[in-house]
Amino acid sequence: MKRFLLGVLLGLVLGVPAGFAIGIFAFPYLFPPPPVNETVADSATRVRVATGTFIHADPSDPVHYGSGGVTVYDDLLHLESDFNVGPGPKYHVYLVPEADVTPDTAVADSMFVDLGRLKAFSGSQNYAIPAGIDHRRYGSVVIWCEQFGVLISPARLAFAP
Repeated sequence: MKRFLLGVLLGLVLGVPAGFAIGIFAFPYLFPPPPVNETVADSATRVRVATGTFIHADPSDPVHYGSGGVTVYDDLLHLESDFNVGPGPKYHVYLVPEADVTPDTAVADSMFVDLGRLKAFSGSQNYAIPAGIDHRRYGSVVIWCEQFGVLISPARLAFAP
């Protein structure tokens, strides 16, 4: 009887944290949010400030990847319809001062601007840029996992002349 109770106790002590960890990682894969298809309503009258393309920052990491285009307007950041990132928890869209962002870049310590939580892992999405932001001070758009402090995908910005 003691062995049985010890086995149950050990199973609870090891099983509950393991199940929780698996749930955190599996949830975004099992229940991803549907793709978003937001458009820029007045794109003809907006001034395009910069464009960029998301890249796979660390090819040896098969979990954290991204691709697709991004367009920055005066007061709006638009992820293009070909945008795609690997699923995960608590992804945010940041404007980051550094132009070349790598997995070794201290993004969390930089003077980034958090534009909000990622709405979906794929599809076109819009994010408002706060008033008073000097776009040229931010060389990249980054998808960042706040929960684990991990770079998912950076996009270096090319500014319009």
